[in-house]
Amino acid sequence: MTTSITRPDFEIHPHLTDPLLVELLQPERLLWTPRELAELTTTVTTELTSGLREVLRFDEDRRWWARLALTDGVELWLLSWLPGQRTKPHDHGGAAGSFTVLQGELGEEYRYPGGPVRRRTHAAGEGIGFGAGRAHQVTGLGDAPAASVHAYSPPLVTTREYTSLADVPAEIPAVPVILGR
Repeated sequence: MTTSITRPDFEIHPHLTDPLLVELLQPERLLWTPRELAELTTTVTTELTSGLREVLRFDEDRRWWARLALTDGVELWLLSWLPGQRTKPHDHGGAAGSFTVLQGELGEEYRYPGGPVRRRTHAAGEGIGFGAGRAHQVTGLGDAPAASVHAYSPPLVTTREYTSLADVPAEIPAVPVILGR
């Protein structure tokens, strides 16, 4: 949905020109923990809000998203959610992840392999980091549009979709990382 500016060591969305983003991305870092990803998405939503709002779009026909940045160690996305828009149940192929709500409210049903399905609500400013074995489904809640910033490490790992969270296997195997951009 967007084109990116490619630099030798990373890609960044052309509308995000704040040098803070380059500092936050730490292009030399190859693997991020869930806590580090959560700190990244929280900082991006709080410190780069105006730039994110310039990029943000809403689409009544389907969920909208734009990749904000890509390094060898992390992938950063902006997603929008109109009320009722949702993902299918999915995992992140063995990647750790995080998301922080920029505006609105998101509902999340999630499950770790072998565990029960749990539910959470995430309001603006709230976020969560999660490990590689987590599957979830995210839904836009309330009457107002929502938006969120997501990060994954390692980047470019294929997600797997499920019919329901009850179908998540006892172990979520890692999917090989796609090499090269």
